[in-house]
Amino acid sequence: MKTSFHEQVTLSSARKMCEGLIAPARMCLIVPLLEDYLNHISCCIVKRMSVRMVARRLGSKLLPRFAPAATLHSHATSFGFKEVNEEEKSQLVGNVFTKVASNYDIMNDLMSGGLHRLWKDRLVSKLSPFPGMKHLDVAGGTGDVAFRILETINSVNRRAKEDTLEDDLQEETQIYVCDINPNMLNVGKKRAQERGLGDLGSLVWVEGDAEKLTFKDDSMDGYTIAFGIRNVTHIEKVLAQAYRVLKKGGRFLCLELSHVDTPVFKQVYDYYSFSVIPVVGELVAGDRDSYQYLVESIRRFPPQEVFASMIADAGFQKVEYENFVGGVVAIHSGLKI
Repeated sequence: MKTSFHEQVTLSSARKMCEGLIAPARMCLIVPLLEDYLNHISCCIVKRMSVRMVARRLGSKLLPRFAPAATLHSHATSFGFKEVNEEEKSQLVGNVFTKVASNYDIMNDLMSGGLHRLWKDRLVSKLSPFPGMKHLDVAGGTGDVAFRILETINSVNRRAKEDTLEDDLQEETQIYVCDINPNMLNVGKKRAQERGLGDLGSLVWVEGDAEKLTFKDDSMDGYTIAFGIRNVTHIEKVLAQAYRVLKKGGRFLCLELSHVDTPVFKQVYDYYSFSVIPVVGELVAGDRDSYQYLVESIRRFPPQEVFASMIADAGFQKVEYENFVGGVVAIHSGLKI
């Protein structure tokens, strides 16, 4: 009996790689190790079978996993590859992020080879923060995006010629970090204290639901959501709320894991996602299931073009997106005009 590709490539190599990544002294080796490992897998795929043969052999077995997200309605209630009741989804997702909160940052570094930092930098650069702005960062509990926005604004303030003007602008700036999970918010508050931002009036922590925001209409200059929108129950409601709270001229920006369309790279990425990331989660965080869900949720998220259409349907104009690493990640943007 022939073995599948996933059976041919054992988890032992993945486990060895993960164990190497855990040691702090070898953190600098993450990116080259990851590149070498993925190149090795890619070569194996090309040498042993064509992409067509891979698709034919794995199709019937993995179709539920890799079915295009476009075949799913955006309001389909799913938890990874499982179909669940709407009442269950929020609780299940909440349980995931309660478990991963304490290891969230280090896992992001391990899973992306540190690239998530560059993606978030790009997100903030597209936002073009300015002193005195009112900004809402949704699903931003650990503060990664909010801190970057504040740092950008502070760098503008430092260039201000008059101290009184600088003080006034600092006082007016309001960055709201909204997250439905209190554990994620607690991690962010702790990080803010460590950075000396704990008592800063311009940073406001809010426990809230992205589908039911409590902020006033036309109250925000900007709205960001990073790696969060694929976890909600109704994407349309989140987009509608984003449009409602933004002022005219306000920008919506979404950073999210997305879909790879290059066949060979897609096979490599799928293997890495389903066979390596859950192992990393088990070794580092002692939680395989949560990271299994996280990679499954990516496959359920709409492809770039479909998501762009949903943003436009919510009322946004000048909708566009930018892919990174062949579509592993995309930043979507739109303006309220």
